[in-house]
Amino acid sequence: MSNKKQQIAPVCVGKTYVIDIHGTGSSGEGVGRYEGFTVFVPYALPNETVQVKINLVKKSYAVGDIVSVITPSAERVAPQCEVYGDCGGCQLQHASYTEQLRLKTESVKSVIERIAKCDPELVLPCIGPKEPWRYRNKMQMPVGGTLGKLRMGFYQKGSHSIINHEHCPIQDEGNDEIRKVCYDAMYELGIEPYDEYQGRGVIRHVIGRIGKEEWMVILVSRIATIPGEQELVNRIVEALPQVTSIVVNHNPKQTNVILGPRNRTIYGKDQITDYIKDLAFQLSPHSFFQVNPEQTTVLYDTALEFADLKGHETVIDAYCGTGTISLFLAHKAKHVIGIEIVAPAIADAKKNAERNGYDNTEFIVGDAAVEMPKLYKQGIEPDVIVFDPIRAGCKEDVLQAAVGMAPQRIVYVSCNPSSMARDIEILTKHGYELVKVQPVDMFPQTYHVEAVSLLTRSEATQ
Repeated sequence: MSNKKQQIAPVCVGKTYVIDIHGTGSSGEGVGRYEGFTVFVPYALPNETVQVKINLVKKSYAVGDIVSVITPSAERVAPQCEVYGDCGGCQLQHASYTEQLRLKTESVKSVIERIAKCDPELVLPCIGPKEPWRYRNKMQMPVGGTLGKLRMGFYQKGSHSIINHEHCPIQDEGNDEIRKVCYDAMYELGIEPYDEYQGRGVIRHVIGRIGKEEWMVILVSRIATIPGEQELVNRIVEALPQVTSIVVNHNPKQTNVILGPRNRTIYGKDQITDYIKDLAFQLSPHSFFQVNPEQTTVLYDTALEFADLKGHETVIDAYCGTGTISLFLAHKAKHVIGIEIVAPAIADAKKNAERNGYDNTEFIVGDAAVEMPKLYKQGIEPDVIVFDPIRAGCKEDVLQAAVGMAPQRIVYVSCNPSSMARDIEILTKHGYELVKVQPVDMFPQTYHVEAVSLLTRSEATQ
């Protein structure tokens, strides 16, 4: 059957073809056609003509690698990173930053038109940072190799081979420093790197968290106690006085999940404090926190602007996590109710509210689909509901529960515009109207884009 499919396609694996690129795919790759047949080409840009070697053929599309760029786009630039194209972390360093923002705007427009069935002109131009480099405050570096040939860096695209790399241009420079000190100390102290195939060795990952004033180092270890642990601590602290917390995370399982369940602080504090604007948050090794501080402020300010709070409103934050958006909303709302199914996150949310002096917040552990109807029966009628779900988007019963509460406005914050568009389509069938969508570039040089949407109850529904 597969041979028959390949014979239908006008391209063959291993052969090269000249292809005009007319668009961009969902992962930032160029999209072109050969005799009407779709071909995806990583690292190609719209308006380019490229020579492509085909490496995969399916029934309706093919994938190929660039052999040469025959006619380059005016927006093509030289990548800043020496391992770009091998490392799987970035996909758009070959495009000017202006072009990256345009591509991200177009990608959001595409899903709003195609999936949400709404007017793509409701999508505003993507907002980027002042500086699209050195923005990531958190690094997760896999460790491998052998005692004499230690490897620490990033995974090669599509594999678990580790590319040794010292300077990542999208990481905060502090993370490069953490990497260097940990690499040198492990090498000199003879601490064995983890071998994921044999399930042997010690250190699996080095994680750095760069706060405004404090840094955290997390050493993910296969065994509970690292040999030479105290000397390792001494070297890190001596070289990096900004480090106020060093934690060993014990993960003995043969798994792709980075963190195990248990942490042991071996230097300093169990947590570090970081800030979004003037709000302080305590971060432990398992805490979720946005990795781009400057753009997080833009994202949350946009959500607050779309909520349009005057001071008398009740707001429900249906996927509140540790309460970051809830506290932004609490600044202007009368009452904010945060709902989150993960109990430790709610414990953190309560502490964060107390720490920042907000007594107009309430946090509930539970499924929003169950808790929202309960609140409605208690007589709570929210003026605004905010969604900030995981990449998969909202469960449909959560959307149904929200519609049942009939808020005037729904603000949807998304790290995956495709699932957001799917949920918008459901909401528009239940009496809500899409007003506008604001893409925000949290991850320059990659294809990822976040977006904030505003929906209001249509006049007919009211």
